[in-house]
Amino acid sequence: MMKSVGAVAAGVGANLLAIPVDLALLAAGLVPAPGEPLSDAALALAFGYRLALTVLGGWVTARLAPSAPLRHGLVLAALGTLLAAVGAAAQWNLGHHWYPLSLLVSAFPATLAGTRLTPGART
Repeated sequence: MMKSVGAVAAGVGANLLAIPVDLALLAAGLVPAPGEPLSDAALALAFGYRLALTVLGGWVTARLAPSAPLRHGLVLAALGTLLAAVGAAAQWNLGHHWYPLSLLVSAFPATLAGTRLTPGART
Protein backbone atom coordinates (compact mmCIF):
# COMPACT_ATOMS: atom_id res chain seq x y z
CA MET A 1 0.00 0.00 0.00
CA MET A 2 2.77 2.45 0.90
CA LYS A 3 4.50 1.81 -2.43
CA SER A 4 1.29 2.69 -4.24
CA VAL A 5 0.86 5.88 -2.25
CA GLY A 6 4.52 6.70 -2.87
CA ALA A 7 4.14 6.16 -6.62
CA VAL A 8 1.21 8.55 -6.82
CA ALA A 9 2.95 11.04 -4.51
CA ALA A 10 6.01 10.96 -6.77
CA GLY A 11 3.76 11.77 -9.73
CA VAL A 12 2.32 14.71 -7.82
CA GLY A 13 5.88 15.77 -7.04
CA ALA A 14 6.76 15.75 -10.73
CA ASN A 15 3.82 18.07 -11.35
CA LEU A 16 4.97 20.33 -8.52
CA LEU A 17 8.23 20.93 -10.39
CA ALA A 18 6.22 23.68 -12.08
CA ILE A 19 6.83 25.83 -8.99
CA PRO A 20 10.62 26.09 -9.36
CA VAL A 21 10.16 26.56 -13.12
CA ASP A 22 7.75 29.43 -12.37
CA LEU A 23 10.33 30.98 -10.02
CA ALA A 24 13.15 30.56 -12.54
CA LEU A 25 11.12 32.26 -15.26
CA LEU A 26 10.27 35.06 -12.85
CA ALA A 27 13.95 35.49 -11.90
CA ALA A 28 14.90 35.53 -15.57
CA GLY A 29 12.34 38.24 -16.24
CA LEU A 30 10.39 36.09 -18.69
CA VAL A 31 7.15 36.48 -16.76
CA PRO A 32 5.86 39.52 -14.87
CA ALA A 33 5.92 39.83 -11.09
CA PRO A 34 3.05 38.33 -9.08
CA GLY A 35 -0.01 40.54 -9.20
CA GLU A 36 0.81 41.90 -12.65
CA PRO A 37 -1.27 40.65 -15.58
CA LEU A 38 0.11 37.76 -17.58
CA SER A 39 0.16 37.90 -21.34
CA ASP A 40 -1.23 35.12 -23.49
CA ALA A 41 2.37 34.30 -24.49
CA ALA A 42 3.44 33.86 -20.85
CA LEU A 43 0.39 31.70 -20.18
CA ALA A 44 1.07 29.61 -23.29
CA LEU A 45 4.63 29.05 -22.04
CA ALA A 46 3.29 28.05 -18.62
CA PHE A 47 0.76 25.71 -20.19
CA GLY A 48 3.48 24.06 -22.27
CA TYR A 49 5.78 23.19 -19.41
CA ARG A 50 2.92 22.26 -17.11
CA LEU A 51 1.62 19.89 -19.79
CA ALA A 52 5.08 18.32 -20.11
CA LEU A 53 5.34 17.96 -16.32
CA THR A 54 1.89 16.35 -16.22
CA VAL A 55 3.04 13.75 -18.74
CA LEU A 56 6.20 13.26 -16.65
CA GLY A 57 4.06 12.77 -13.54
CA GLY A 58 2.10 9.99 -15.22
CA TRP A 59 5.30 8.32 -16.35
CA VAL A 60 6.91 8.53 -12.89
CA THR A 61 3.80 7.12 -11.22
CA ALA A 62 3.59 4.20 -13.63
CA ARG A 63 7.32 3.44 -13.33
CA LEU A 64 7.16 3.38 -9.53
CA ALA A 65 3.86 1.54 -9.23
CA PRO A 66 4.38 -1.84 -7.55
CA SER A 67 1.67 -3.35 -9.78
CA ALA A 68 -1.08 -2.20 -12.13
CA PRO A 69 0.71 0.92 -13.39
CA LEU A 70 -2.30 2.05 -15.42
CA ARG A 71 -4.53 1.94 -12.34
CA HIS A 72 -2.02 4.11 -10.47
CA GLY A 73 -1.94 6.51 -13.41
CA LEU A 74 -5.73 6.72 -13.34
CA VAL A 75 -5.61 7.68 -9.65
CA LEU A 76 -3.08 10.42 -10.41
CA ALA A 77 -5.11 11.59 -13.41
CA ALA A 78 -8.27 11.85 -11.32
CA LEU A 79 -6.42 13.72 -8.58
CA GLY A 80 -4.83 16.07 -11.11
CA THR A 81 -8.18 16.76 -12.75
CA LEU A 82 -9.73 17.53 -9.38
CA LEU A 83 -6.90 19.91 -8.49
CA ALA A 84 -7.11 21.56 -11.91
CA ALA A 85 -10.85 22.12 -11.35
CA VAL A 86 -10.14 23.76 -8.00
CA GLY A 87 -7.45 25.89 -9.65
CA ALA A 88 -9.77 26.90 -12.47
CA ALA A 89 -12.44 27.97 -10.00
CA ALA A 90 -9.88 29.93 -7.97
CA GLN A 91 -8.44 31.68 -11.06
CA TRP A 92 -11.70 32.30 -12.86
CA ASN A 93 -11.94 36.00 -12.03
CA LEU A 94 -8.33 36.66 -13.03
CA GLY A 95 -9.19 36.71 -16.74
CA HIS A 96 -7.71 34.50 -19.45
CA HIS A 97 -10.27 31.75 -18.99
CA TRP A 98 -8.58 29.62 -21.63
CA TYR A 99 -5.59 28.95 -19.36
CA PRO A 100 -7.26 27.27 -16.37
CA LEU A 101 -9.69 25.51 -18.71
CA SER A 102 -6.81 24.13 -20.78
CA LEU A 103 -5.16 22.79 -17.61
CA LEU A 104 -8.45 21.22 -16.55
CA VAL A 105 -9.14 19.59 -19.92
CA SER A 106 -5.58 18.32 -20.40
CA ALA A 107 -4.89 16.96 -16.90
CA PHE A 108 -6.45 13.53 -17.40
CA PRO A 109 -5.27 12.72 -20.93
CA ALA A 110 -1.75 14.09 -20.37
CA THR A 111 -1.32 12.00 -17.23
CA LEU A 112 -2.54 8.90 -19.04
CA ALA A 113 -0.21 9.65 -21.95
CA GLY A 114 2.71 9.63 -19.53
CA THR A 115 1.44 6.46 -17.90
CA ARG A 116 1.18 4.70 -21.24
CA LEU A 117 4.80 5.59 -22.08
CA THR A 118 5.81 3.08 -19.42
CA PRO A 119 6.27 -0.50 -20.63
CA GLY A 120 3.59 -2.73 -19.15
CA ALA A 121 1.13 0.12 -18.67
CA ARG A 122 -0.40 0.01 -22.13
CA THR A 123 -3.46 -1.97 -21.19
